[in-house]
Amino acid sequence: MSQPNKPVDQPALKLTNTENYREDYANSVQVRMSVWDFFLVFGTMTQSSPDELQVKNFEGIYLSPQQAKALWNVLGHNLAQYEQAFGQITLEQVPPQPNGPVH
Repeated sequence: MSQPNKPVDQPALKLTNTENYREDYANSVQVRMSVWDFFLVFGTMTQSSPDELQVKNFEGIYLSPQQAKALWNVLGHNLAQYEQAFGQITLEQVPPQPNGPVH
């Protein structure tokens, strides 16, 4: 008979960075999907004039549907913790101010 609350032994986790590991900032993420995978394209978006946005993509990552869902769960959990600590995140667009700076 099995013990219902017996902890399951987990393997030790060893994290290392490959030689091509890098950290970067992205304010643009495009998501594409197929039956087999999700493709996330990270980039930086800038606006040098009111009528043009520029996106420079720098990394594309393929994820299995299972990893995409796991990422979605982890992001949701971490966003909830962030909002609990710092307040609600809004996605409202601020209308451009006439004659104001363009970023």
